[in-house]
Amino acid sequence: MKRLTRLPGRVARRLLPFGRADRMRSRVGDLAAFAVPAKGVVTLTDPASFRERLLAAIATAQRRIVIVALYLEDDDAGRELLAALHDAHDRQPGLDISVFVDWHRAQRGLIGKARSEGNAGMYRSVAAERGPGVKIYGVPVQGRELFGVLHLKGMVIDDAVLYSGASINNVYLARHGRYRLDRYHVLCQAGLADAMAGFVQREFAAQPAVCRLDQQPVPTTAALVPAIRAFRQRLAQADYAVPRDALAAGEVAVTPMAGFGRSDNALNQTLLALLRDARERVVLLTPYFNLPRPVRAVLGLLLRRGCTVEIMVGDKTANDFFVPPDEPFRTIGVLPYLYEANLRRFARTHQRQLDSGQLRLHLWRHGNNSFHLKGLFIDDDVSVLTGNNLNPRAWSLDLENALLLRDPDGLLREQHAAEWIALKRHATRLRDYRTLETTRDYPAPVRKLLRRLKGVRLDRLANRLL
Repeated sequence: MKRLTRLPGRVARRLLPFGRADRMRSRVGDLAAFAVPAKGVVTLTDPASFRERLLAAIATAQRRIVIVALYLEDDDAGRELLAALHDAHDRQPGLDISVFVDWHRAQRGLIGKARSEGNAGMYRSVAAERGPGVKIYGVPVQGRELFGVLHLKGMVIDDAVLYSGASINNVYLARHGRYRLDRYHVLCQAGLADAMAGFVQREFAAQPAVCRLDQQPVPTTAALVPAIRAFRQRLAQADYAVPRDALAAGEVAVTPMAGFGRSDNALNQTLLALLRDARERVVLLTPYFNLPRPVRAVLGLLLRRGCTVEIMVGDKTANDFFVPPDEPFRTIGVLPYLYEANLRRFARTHQRQLDSGQLRLHLWRHGNNSFHLKGLFIDDDVSVLTGNNLNPRAWSLDLENALLLRDPDGLLREQHAAEWIALKRHATRLRDYRTLETTRDYPAPVRKLLRRLKGVRLDRLANRLL
């Protein structure tokens, strides 16, 4: 024992189960939660079903509609949703309808397109035509989009919470033959819906930094700098109001959590604690293989402990930044190749576990569709619904949230298993890191840009910010 304690602290912490890990485990066990009937948790398996469920819920809403998304696009799907919201208000004038989108993303055009006033122009033109019944707010999480965005998720319609990492546009909602696969869940419980809506009204709508985008005049970002600074400080402490419900028969525990910033981020700490607590199996979903260092460390710990780890990630061609070789190359198109290089290094490091089947890597690809899954399954009793990409940007820059579902009686086990089977429908198992392409296999513009980035170590900065 004395020889063991003389080892460097880094190694000793891996071997001895003391200190911070134990404190985090006890904290997860003490998390407050809503008791939600298991039959009130529904998993939808495709974007078309999610779109239909969302529009149907809007059409029958009686009291409130609160929609939070990174963006509501000026395209057919975005206009359809906005028209449905106005129709609902016309039908029920007392209906309180609020939409919250990222401030910066709403006021710029698409990457690679001409400069424009962005989606906010559509919000104002629709409001001028249909009236002020739908309030649309821009949420400036940071002073610049590069340094963080509104990545909080969740739509509240009366007493239902529709939770997905999807934003609102044609590809997310499977319009015109293409889709971007995400996860889609509906949870029906009044207290949970109140907490999700209350957080948004309290932490967004009531803050000076958060301004209407559907009305003129719209202040400049420069004019909001002091308010944004105060807003960031508030967000670092913001959390949901959650009771300590006792579970009855047929119920599962659901805890909404928010996270923002590098330090004292409750969501990050809880996700790490949940992973550390895994007994047999972890499934991790991420669209961009660029795991934060603490997550990589915990996965290594789990593999050494003997846990089975499964990771699903999109093939580089299923990444939303991928530029097909027959189209003009844009700088942003280098990102899928950076992510594939990350995955190749990870697979090479853990080839022994790939060979034994303890580590299973799944690459998703389906035609010209794209992949946007995120979340966790841990053993048979914990799952995490989140918009968090589990990358350094989500870990320290964006405002994120999640719903933690704890199911000690296994009431959702079959539902989770069916979802996992559906998600793997278009995935292939990666058994050897050598099957992934290397830099010499990439198109010439990609090879050239990667050499320039690595020469000045900007590839690391890109991994952290994008």
